[in-house]
Amino acid sequence: MGKHYSTITPEIQTFIEQQHLFFVGTAAADGRVNISPKGQDTLRVLDANRVAWLNLTGSGNETAAHLLEVNRITLMWCAFEGKPNILRLYGTATVYHPRDAEWAELLPLFPPLPGARQILVVTVDLVQTSCGMAVPFFEYQQERNELNHAMDKRGPEQVAQYWYTRNTRSLDGKPTGI
Repeated sequence: MGKHYSTITPEIQTFIEQQHLFFVGTAAADGRVNISPKGQDTLRVLDANRVAWLNLTGSGNETAAHLLEVNRITLMWCAFEGKPNILRLYGTATVYHPRDAEWAELLPLFPPLPGARQILVVTVDLVQTSCGMAVPFFEYQQERNELNHAMDKRGPEQVAQYWYTRNTRSLDGKPTGI
């Protein structure tokens, strides 16, 4: 049975901090809906109604484009081990780039990761849990390092060039803010 909360409780924060994977869902007014898996040590609970997520360089930048048009976001976690649970945080997000003053304030919350592209601060207006009894068990082995190695190899200048050539428009041609 699902439960609704108005805040991230200490128990929910503990669940979030124990997970190795979460999903981000966004959609513009038209076009494709995007759901992206996220890993590494890239999410922080800031308080009972806000989380920050360090968005790393990827092949696309759908989330940023969608949020420029329709400012809504859902983050989701599934328990792949232990007690079954699905957690969703619903809310709105603000996207910060390295050029923004807030970037310097937020970046120290995260480990240094090459290719850090944006920091999203999500203001949560609904927290929902559901049973998750149909989610299979998976065993966590380790983080993948391919992205970090690729970004280290490129270096900051080539990463920025990649953003400008590959991350300035969404799949539907919408601007991303880069």
